[in-house]
Amino acid sequence: MFSLEQRGIVDKDVDQQILEGRVDFAVHNMKDVPIIDRSARLVIASIPERGSPAEALVSVGDLRLKDLVRGSKVGTSNPVRVAQLRRARPDLIPEPLWGDVETRVEKVDRGEFDATILAEAGLARLGLANRASERLPIEEFMPAPGQGALAIVARRDNLKVIETLRSIEHPPTRAEVDAERELVRILEGTSKVPVGGLAEARGDRIHVRSCILSVDGKERLFAERSGAAGEGVKLAREIGEELIAKGASRIEMTWRNARR
Repeated sequence: MFSLEQRGIVDKDVDQQILEGRVDFAVHNMKDVPIIDRSARLVIASIPERGSPAEALVSVGDLRLKDLVRGSKVGTSNPVRVAQLRRARPDLIPEPLWGDVETRVEKVDRGEFDATILAEAGLARLGLANRASERLPIEEFMPAPGQGALAIVARRDNLKVIETLRSIEHPPTRAEVDAERELVRILEGTSKVPVGGLAEARGDRIHVRSCILSVDGKERLFAERSGAAGEGVKLAREIGEELIAKGASRIEMTWRNARR
């Protein structure tokens, strides 16, 4: 089953340790951190410089996506990846695949799957960058919002720890992530559709783009904006509203029907 609800789950036990004061902070993959309410006791205290946001293919025989034979099983449980895979190669078979990065790579090595799609940054952080058969083009495989970035989470009232963590903050990455999380807030919060989104801050400018796809990948709605770096959230909000106007509710219906 490809479930939107599975996305955004963090290690609640670790976060509970922060709340209880047993640890001062925790490091999460940003794309797994839910949109935290302003009244919550936890806060994203710092965001270090981002790694690659791109998707990577790991395959048997190091085959590229275009070279996988018809009917190949590609393991992924991420709904955005599933839809984009169906759009790029409708002759392949997406199959649910859970577990950490090493587990998913091992299942490809054992022949349980012909390939899997993973975050390139995740492979790199585990010293597995050489396992990538191909970096998938962002134009065809838009990453999940926050992909490649880390979130350092602390208790909101632990001001001393937050001040220390700010020393490793990377402002351009923070601007990118804030914009991407706004896309999630608007689109997943209203239309309940899986969102692909990427913001790129360069100097005093930021470029934000996003897409949503039908469950079969045949329909893709896309929008983008560029503007001043400090306007990323505003641009993301405009993009979300544009995608809703273009028919996000129609896209949502394809996912709702698929879950029945």
